[in-house]
This record gives sequence, C-alpha cells and structure tokens, in this order.
Amino acid sequence: MKGPDRPNNRRGASGAWNRLKPLRDDSLEAYGLPSKGETRLNDFNTQETYYNRIVERYMRFCASTNNTSDLDASFASLSLSSTASTKQFQSSNPELNHQRPLNPSPSNDLPAILNALRKLREAITATARKDVFAQRAYIFNIRVAILCKDWESYIPALLHLLNTIHPKTPLSATEVHDYVGYLILDQVCRQGDFGGAHETRLRYRYKDRRVQLVLRALVMDNWVVFWKMKRAVDGYQRRIMEYAEQRMRLHALKCLGKSYMSADRGYIERVADKGWAALVEEDSVGWELKDTDRVIIRKPKSK
Repeated sequence: MKGPDRPNNRRGASGAWNRLKPLRDDSLEAYGLPSKGETRLNDFNTQETYYNRIVERYMRFCASTNNTSDLDASFASLSLSSTASTKQFQSSNPELNHQRPLNPSPSNDLPAILNALRKLREAITATARKDVFAQRAYIFNIRVAILCKDWESYIPALLHLLNTIHPKTPLSATEVHDYVGYLILDQVCRQGDFGGAHETRLRYRYKDRRVQLVLRALVMDNWVVFWKMKRAVDGYQRRIMEYAEQRMRLHALKCLGKSYMSADRGYIERVADKGWAALVEEDSVGWELKDTDRVIIRKPKSK
C-alpha cells in the first residue's frame, strides 16, 4: 500500500529540478542575423556593446595560445573557403546550436567570432551607419577575416569600407593605402583579376613597390621574386598572398622537372619555398631522395 507522503515526495523532486538554472548562452550567439529578421542589433548602443564582446572574445582567443606559431596554426587551420566556413561549421555540428558550453573553448572561438562579425556588419549596413564606430568595426572585421582567409567576409567589408564609409568618415592616408593594397593583392592572388587590380591601382593612385613586385612576379611566373616579397610584406599581405603560392610552387616544380636531372635538396626547397618532407606529403612530389641531400628528378633514358 502506498504511503500518503509518496505523491508529495514526487512533487518535491520535480520542484527541485525546476529550480535548476539553465546553462548560460554564449554571448556572441545572443542575436540572430539581421538578414534573417533580427532587429535588436539596430540599436546603436547594442551594436557597440556587441562589438566590445567580440573584441574581448578575440583577445581571449589570442591570449589562449602558447606562442605566435600556435596562433598562426590556429588561423591556418580554419580553411573557410572549403569546409570550415562559419555556416558550414554550424550545419555540420547542429548540436552546437542547442548545447552551448558555459565557457566556450577558445579553440572553437574563431567560427563564432566570424559569425558574430557578420551579424554586426549586417546591422551596421542595415542602419546605414557610417560614423567612426562603423569604420573601426569594419577595420577589425577585415583584419580578423584576412588572418582566417575568410574572403567572403573581408571582400564585402573592404568594398563597403572604401566605397561607403570612407567618403563619409575618411580614413587616414596610411589606412587607405593599407586597405587598397589588400584589395589589390586579393584581386591578383586569389581572383587572378589583373585588369581589376590595375583599375583599382589607378583609381586610388596606389603606389607600393612591394605590391607592384608581387604583381609583376605573378604575371611573369617569377617565383624567386614572389617568395622574396612574401617574406618582405606584412602579415596581412602575406596571408592574402598565400592564395597564389600553390600555383607558383607548382610552376616552379614543373620547371625543375623539365630542366634538371637532379638537384640539391636545399635548392629544391628554396625554389618551392617548402621543406622536402612537406613537398612529398602535401604536394605528392615523387622524386627520389639520395644520401639525404641529393634529389633524383629524372633518370637517363635507357638506350
């Protein structure tokens, strides 16, 4: 026979469960995309608060890495042009939309940061904001997206910054030079649009010896100058140049294959701007390594 206190006990347990606090959501996921109907980010103060959260998360992410090499590896691991874009990241991990951790792991922050920057960028555009805040937010977006090689973020941001915000809230001469340079490098290194790059250069009266040498090296397939300039430019320019490096490397290896029977390992590594082990593993170079420092490229045809 059931005791009279059993139902009360069950209600007590249920009440205890109801009093448990839900997990706190990720602050960067508090808003949806304005293009999908989100309107809360139309408030200027909300935009600025959200921007501060994004910057804070980004700084925390950078501080979480042990050294510069680890930080570079984190950016390099995020190939947004193929399988690791923010949208694809979320669609391939649907549980992330419902089970957000109390303190998101810094290693997973880059997709969330890029997605949040897209929301902020859409909100700024929707409210036709062209003030100093909009300028700074777009600059931050461009820099982060370039390091992540997320051209789908930095190209529209670059164009909006130069064509819409800059006429109303002018950038400094140095800033104009920097961001026009990024646009030109993207046009030649990623898009292969040399005519568009020339037009951009004329429009802004852009002059930069290193960028000009990059353009010339790509036109003439001069890998020596290309690798030299890749080491000479700043980190953002170098990141954009990476779009063209595989094409230059492949051309250099083909030239070696047609011109040499054998060559020193060090020479091949300098020509390809890559270590021998990586060339074999990542580029499927099938040449034979002899005595650790001599590479047999072709063998004489037997008579």
